[in-house]
Amino acid sequence: MHTWQNDNSSRSLILPIVILCLCATGVRAQAPSTCLDCHGSLDPPLQITAAQFSQDIHAQKGLTCASCHGGDPAKADMDAMSKAAGFRGKIQRNQIPELCGHCHSDGTFMRKYNPSLRTDQLAQFKTSVHGKRFVQGDTKVAVCIDCHGVHDLRPASDPRSKISPLNVAQTCSRCHSDANYMRGYGIPTDQYANYNRSVHHEAMTARGDLSAPTCPTCHGNHGAAPPGVNSVKNVCANCHVFQAQMYDKSTHKAAFQFAGLPGCVVCHRNHDVSVPTDAKLGAGPEAVCMRCHRPGDRCDQARAKMLQDLTQLDSAIKTADRMLGIAEASGMEVSEARTEQDQARDSLTKARVTIHSFKTELVEENIQAGLTIAAKTQAEGQAALAERDRRRRGLGLSLGIILVVLIGLRLYIRQIENHSSKPGTAESHD
Repeated sequence: MHTWQNDNSSRSLILPIVILCLCATGVRAQAPSTCLDCHGSLDPPLQITAAQFSQDIHAQKGLTCASCHGGDPAKADMDAMSKAAGFRGKIQRNQIPELCGHCHSDGTFMRKYNPSLRTDQLAQFKTSVHGKRFVQGDTKVAVCIDCHGVHDLRPASDPRSKISPLNVAQTCSRCHSDANYMRGYGIPTDQYANYNRSVHHEAMTARGDLSAPTCPTCHGNHGAAPPGVNSVKNVCANCHVFQAQMYDKSTHKAAFQFAGLPGCVVCHRNHDVSVPTDAKLGAGPEAVCMRCHRPGDRCDQARAKMLQDLTQLDSAIKTADRMLGIAEASGMEVSEARTEQDQARDSLTKARVTIHSFKTELVEENIQAGLTIAAKTQAEGQAALAERDRRRRGLGLSLGIILVVLIGLRLYIRQIENHSSKPGTAESHD
């Protein structure tokens, strides 16, 4: 009993000690930040609140104001911003790339926070148009904070980030759509407006395809540079692989290179890429071939032939679709034919891709394959409709026979009833 009381007494002494230790640890972990205490009460642009900074990826990784600005945030007097405390104050614009690169170029340091993050951003920046102009003393060009923000940096995976796929084009436009800011650089300022009309932007915003191209997809991010005339096709080929392979087989490649024309964008444009249609092979306002070729020349004839073939296959597929649709609505089983129709549509897609070779014989191969399938599925649809008609005739005949039997049965019953009701019959006598 005595021993138990001693143990209990010891435990009662240990518990307060443990609580005090935990409290002390919590105090050390939540050291006061006089930076935020002060700047949280200032007016913009000097105002930085604790709530705002808590959303920053640096704060979430445990970095503080002093990590960039120096000083001692634990002090509440002017010594916090002394040279002895390493205070840097406001980071000048011409210091920003090197300051960010001090950490982000250090693989050993960055591995503690994000082992998968690249550490060549500063080196890439120095190769970019922005970086080269920056070294020459042009401080108007974009530096790290212009794209990533300052005290509210978020990773690209965060939809609120300035560099998320949904927002990065607008981030670039803050400079590149400002005619006054871009004056003197000799480049257009309508890129963002054109991009907003493009099939790429529609895929990104309407269909939610975050892999759709935005500015960095074609121009790069830290190593931002406009694609050269000879490299445009390589940029487009990152996504449009088969089109690029067909283009390499065409006479256009050599002709465009000889004339100094930038490949794909000659027909498709760059920022305002529109939905490609067969009409681009036509002779109307959407046509692209006749911008260069003369009516009646060999290329014009090839263009007309390919357009005719594409139109023929597209019409055949639509006719078969309508036939199968009617049969399906009539309750006929045409699922196998529907699957075969997908193959016909694939042939049409391949033919449209093969146009980039500008070889009519290659396009014709895909067209004929699709026409064969479309003719087969149309015949299957017609057979299904013929079977439907036979079933309907059989059903009509069966119903007619049944109706005749019912009428005959009714007449027979009535005859029996009339016979039994006549005088002198056994039933009447009773």
